[in-house]
Amino acid sequence: MARRADGVVDFGYLESFVSGDAAIVCEVLDLFRQQAESWADTLRPEDPEWRNVVHTIKGAARGVGANALGDACDKAEFGAPEDLPAVREALEAAVAEIAAYQAARA
Repeated sequence: MARRADGVVDFGYLESFVSGDAAIVCEVLDLFRQQAESWADTLRPEDPEWRNVVHTIKGAARGVGANALGDACDKAEFGAPEDLPAVREALEAAVAEIAAYQAARA
């Protein structure tokens, strides 16, 4: 499935990266969603590891085609704690779209 014009995740990117292997796509997206739960807990300015977590999310986001999330992470990583709400919002949007994508294929 190619990315919708209004989508926040380019599923076509991941699908092409794994040569359309639906099992691998599902596994990668499951792992991303699981990790997202723990990442969300550390996206607070008082957490001393927030920049490292944002860096990790950025790479994972780019790997699954969540480019808007990757962009928000890039800004926050080199920005200020005030950039964290945009990362949280983009993470929530990506996870929601991934869940919908997976539900449509179940």
